[in-house]
Amino acid sequence: MEKWVVTSKKSDFKKTGIEFGIDPVVARLIHNRDIVGNEAIQLYLHGTLQDLPSVWQMKDMELCVNILREKIQEKKKIRVLGDYDIDGVMATYILVTGLEELGAQVDTCIPDRIQDGYGIHQHLIDQAIAEGVDTILTCDNGISARDEISYAKAQGLTVLVTDHHDIPFEESQGERKALLPPADAILNPKQPGCPYPYKNLCGAVIAFKLILALYERMEAEPEKAMAFLEYAAFATIGDVMELTGENRILVKEGLKALNKTQNEGLRQLILVNHLDKAVLSPYHIGFVLGPCINASGRLETARLSLELLQEKDPAKAKEKAEELHELNKTRQELTEAGKEQALAMVREGSFRNDRVLVLFLEDCQESIAGIIAGRVREAFHRPCFIITRGKEDCKGSGRSIEDYAMSEELGKCQDLLVQFGGHPMAAGLTIKEENIPELRRRLNENCRLTAADLADKIVIDAAMPIAYISKWLVNQIHLLEPFGNGNPRPLFAQKDLHAIDARIVGRNHNAVKLRLGDAHGVSHSAVYFGDAQKFIDEIHVRDRLAVTYYPEINVYQGRENLQIIIQNYKVY
Repeated sequence: MEKWVVTSKKSDFKKTGIEFGIDPVVARLIHNRDIVGNEAIQLYLHGTLQDLPSVWQMKDMELCVNILREKIQEKKKIRVLGDYDIDGVMATYILVTGLEELGAQVDTCIPDRIQDGYGIHQHLIDQAIAEGVDTILTCDNGISARDEISYAKAQGLTVLVTDHHDIPFEESQGERKALLPPADAILNPKQPGCPYPYKNLCGAVIAFKLILALYERMEAEPEKAMAFLEYAAFATIGDVMELTGENRILVKEGLKALNKTQNEGLRQLILVNHLDKAVLSPYHIGFVLGPCINASGRLETARLSLELLQEKDPAKAKEKAEELHELNKTRQELTEAGKEQALAMVREGSFRNDRVLVLFLEDCQESIAGIIAGRVREAFHRPCFIITRGKEDCKGSGRSIEDYAMSEELGKCQDLLVQFGGHPMAAGLTIKEENIPELRRRLNENCRLTAADLADKIVIDAAMPIAYISKWLVNQIHLLEPFGNGNPRPLFAQKDLHAIDARIVGRNHNAVKLRLGDAHGVSHSAVYFGDAQKFIDEIHVRDRLAVTYYPEINVYQGRENLQIIIQNYKVY
């Protein structure tokens, strides 16, 4: 069921508008995002990189930098051990390139999703030792690898962990004890005792901060370190981190760099996706470019994406970009087939009453399980795990809803799991096939989600008449960008509207163009994307509409016109 909820946070929006030179509606939007107080509003509207906390506030930063500086000076071989998703690839690129510029003897290993699995494993440690590696530097992994890092330390390796995933814990008599690996240094703002104020950073941002600190300590040019900002911003969007606080500033500034990137691989990827004339936004990163970077780690090897970023020759970069583009198209086809299978299981099977969906798709590629889990979550608004048959054990990936801390709930079932880790909103696991039914049973038994939690909640910023819309207001709303997870695009609503001249348009007949009019004769151009025929049929039967929407300025043949984008609708 879909439930529309209007945010009703109170404040003197007119006063805030006067103080900051913004429309009272925009003042309300900022307050709705829990930005309260003049200092916080100033930072939200006008924050810069200079407003971010010192990198030295992160626990173990001094220690990690000192160890790396010593290894660089002694010409010890450093291996960056990354991950195969956007965050891992970008973090690996930042660390490898940054260390190379500082004169380090460095190479990299990005584990293969199928052959190696996630993170650091004993066979990768043995391989590093055989190849003369002195120091393993992880990125976007390692915080859960206690046994593996203990083994590496016993073999005489130095191990440095940079990660952002939740800290594993054991619970006894109602108390939690963090289970940190015995690394020589750990950079993770979520670890106990870390004073770094912003905890929700992705792995590439932590890698970026390490390079900033290392460049500062080794008296390298700070501008060269800042050049890695665009990759940190790309990863922040691609890893669906919340665009709040520090992340919002990093992405806002990083997008400026991405829009004039000098990285030949990224330039060719932008061209092959026909975005060369677009101003890159979080949408383009999250839904066009990012999936291409992810596709190599899902269907081939993530080294393809890393090599794209490292490629300097335009012709070779173009070839690699085209290969990633084609891989992503294949990934989309496989995802669609897996999604339909999963949806059918829920609709037709015994899963209908489960509040936590645990679906075993035996033949599905494990590399796309997380995407399919996300699609199922969207369809049913329930946490979903998709589990596939792996080479030895079964592998699973989950996507959650706001009120369900997925990694924490898995922790309560860790006796059933070979391995697990992740965030409140996404998690991965390895499990024996015979334990899957019991995992499903126990996750649902432990689940405290109510019917209200499972309702698809549409959060509306304000009930605002379409008559209030103006170009001034739309331009003011742009001050709140970039939009994304944690900083959603503003959503307004009005009822008692009627549709005028509605017609289906678009190559795939999936859009409706119309004018929306109110009872006072005010009307605006509008467009709805979705089931166009259903929309047309329903408004013909009942002519009054309630809509949620956001306004924009549509530019066509040099002319600007106000336009309403309808997100949801009800007819009555």
